[in-house]
Amino acid sequence: MTAFTLRPVDPAADAPLLHRWVTHPKAAFWLLGDASETEVAAEYARIDADPYHHAYLGLRDGEPAFLMERYDPAVRELAGVYPARPGDVGMHFLVPPAAVPVHGFTRAVITAVVAELFADPDVRRIVVEPDVRNTAVQRLNEAVGFRIERTVVLPAKTAALSFCTREEFNRAVPQGALP
Repeated sequence: MTAFTLRPVDPAADAPLLHRWVTHPKAAFWLLGDASETEVAAEYARIDADPYHHAYLGLRDGEPAFLMERYDPAVRELAGVYPARPGDVGMHFLVPPAAVPVHGFTRAVITAVVAELFADPDVRRIVVEPDVRNTAVQRLNEAVGFRIERTVVLPAKTAALSFCTREEFNRAVPQGALP
């Protein structure tokens, strides 16, 4: 079984790693493909200083393996786009390309990320807004219980506004299947 842990991103120390991840062509939907390492460090310093947005480095057996962001959709990303409810939390995740791909790894990551968010008893519903062209992440989202509500136009993309409640997650992912 894969062991995942999370730690807060250290904007300065993690910038070289995050820069490699977010500028890779497979991370095109992160919209940082042309960012310099300094710009990536500045972006994560901005997130680090924001009380409504947090970034975490996901570790697999202690080694960096993915990035997860948690944000308040009522005041960031989706403010004014939909009627936010108490207990809503927004989420982004990124799994960088692996030298040797492991079948099912990205699904294990999203499962662990959603489980981690729902471990907070105040979280009632997770909100995501993937680019409508990112069908791969939409399939992953669906596998853990997300449902697309509608398409929304955001400043940088057209997105599939999607939601997952704790109940939908528990139906989609039996508790014994958690990584």
